[in-house]
Amino acid sequence: MDDTPESDILYVHSVSNAGRLLPSSSRWNSIELEFNVFPKPRDFASYESLPSKFTKSVDFNLVVTNKKNVRGFIYAASILVLITVFLCILLHFLINKQNNHHAATKDLTFALKQALIFFDAQKSGLLPKDNKVMFRGDSGSDDGNGTLVGGFYDSGNNIKFSFPTAYTISLLSWSVIEYHTKYEDISELDHIKSIIKWGSDYLLKLFVPPNGTSLSSTTLFSQVGGIGNNIISNENDISCWQRPEDMRYKRIVSSCDETATDLAGEIIAALSAASLVFNNDDETYSKDLIRTGTELFDIVTKEDPGFVQGTYTMKDKCGGQARQFYNSTGYKDELVWGGTWLFFATGNMSYLKYATDHFVSAEEEEISVDKGIFYWNNKLAATAVLLTRLRFFSDLGYPYENSFMLSTNYVDSLMCSYLSPTTHKTQGGLILLKQDPYAPLELAATATFLSKLYSDYLALLPKSGSTCIHGNSFTVENLQGFSMSQINYILGDNPMNMSYVVGYGNSYPKHIHHRGASIPLDNRWHSCEEGTTWLNSEEPNPNELLGAMVRGPNENDLFIDERNKPMFTEPTISSNAGLVSVLIALHDPPRWSSPPNGGGNLLGIDKFGIFQNIK
Repeated sequence: MDDTPESDILYVHSVSNAGRLLPSSSRWNSIELEFNVFPKPRDFASYESLPSKFTKSVDFNLVVTNKKNVRGFIYAASILVLITVFLCILLHFLINKQNNHHAATKDLTFALKQALIFFDAQKSGLLPKDNKVMFRGDSGSDDGNGTLVGGFYDSGNNIKFSFPTAYTISLLSWSVIEYHTKYEDISELDHIKSIIKWGSDYLLKLFVPPNGTSLSSTTLFSQVGGIGNNIISNENDISCWQRPEDMRYKRIVSSCDETATDLAGEIIAALSAASLVFNNDDETYSKDLIRTGTELFDIVTKEDPGFVQGTYTMKDKCGGQARQFYNSTGYKDELVWGGTWLFFATGNMSYLKYATDHFVSAEEEEISVDKGIFYWNNKLAATAVLLTRLRFFSDLGYPYENSFMLSTNYVDSLMCSYLSPTTHKTQGGLILLKQDPYAPLELAATATFLSKLYSDYLALLPKSGSTCIHGNSFTVENLQGFSMSQINYILGDNPMNMSYVVGYGNSYPKHIHHRGASIPLDNRWHSCEEGTTWLNSEEPNPNELLGAMVRGPNENDLFIDERNKPMFTEPTISSNAGLVSVLIALHDPPRWSSPPNGGGNLLGIDKFGIFQNIK
């Protein structure tokens, strides 16, 4: 009978069409398997136990007849040995130099700076005077009759979706909390903080609490812009190919009540994570973010009779139009995600208790095609990484040991799934986490971010790696190698020999599916009809959308650079949030790294900063 402790067993399950083994936090719906992610070392002891075929001693009778010739032979042999050793050492360094040069050909600093500029190009509202994108101007100044001005346009259209916006701010904030010393080292810390604040300012406007009367209810704004109700002209954000600055049609506003708990959970996570970003810069603002997050959390997790939690796309009025773009398939993962970040922001143990108590039920809610994937629709894997971080560096003990262990097992299995030879990849090496051709680069970027982040956690312990199933293991170097392979693919090491980030490298997409970038800046107002000619034009975009990562190639590594094929050429803020996060994670740490507040290290990650509010 197997007496292995329950906490030491890793559970996985297989999902149809997933092409890989996926993590489970418990034995439910799981199977115990043994597979070799990496070959086991040979048993050298067995070779040493074999008897030698030579006798223990041999007698030689050696007579030297010419000492001069012997000395010459010794000198020549010594020189030959020295030359051989020198050539071997030289060859070794040349090979390493070539390998290092290949890895170093990717200028991560330049790529990161460009990727951040993309968010400046997506800003809606009254732009700051120092906005870095010259072809953008003020727009959407009447959104929500002036109450919903600001935020970001989601992608190549002029719609503002609240759900992916909140996810974007959550992820960008997480990257700053972990790697702020790296951002500071390349002079981008203020820049990314301004991007986060642009988003968090907007998120604060999306939540309108009840006014205290029995008839009032919570309001959550889920979307600004869309198909609209303009029957006369039929002009709207979908049918009209027009720069945001040229919009003259009426833009719709979609709203929800407190039953849109997935949207609420994501907003809570974003506000809480952002509060940690600004805690040392603007304590008043940080407290405003926390106060709004806690108030919203209390509303959407109440246990009143008759209150039903759900997804924002469940109701037509709330997310009917968003359904075809950002259809949410569950809400428990967002509430667990939000509760986890609210715990970090406040130190209040009740939020951690909520997150750990509901983790398994959130896992059971995952749809099969989203298992083990971190993106705008699924936050479970990221939450498991955060809970594992707690176990590694701030183990709170009882009653959280079992929950933390389940999370660690989940993360270890997730890392194994990334590294497993059974995981689907393109011939060029891009990991394919979904079988359908949906934004492969976005999903690869977040997987790369989690793997590099987890490798840093392990290195901080310090720990050389971790185990998969039944003793099979992976190392920190394995995770880092996987991470570099994916970012190198994105930045040009692929069969198309093309960087999928605009402005990076010698070859990159020129026909981005993006209204603002595709219409010339000529001080003229362009009608929807005029804009359509640019949509169908074969000319490159007149405005370069620097730093935008496109959706990417298909499963055959084929990419078509055409503006009217958004499945290849459209960028999104959620996708770029993943790109920024992995670029900063893989960036070299500052050479001057020293422990800030006793928590820094030579890896460039802040070990204890995320725990600043936990007493």
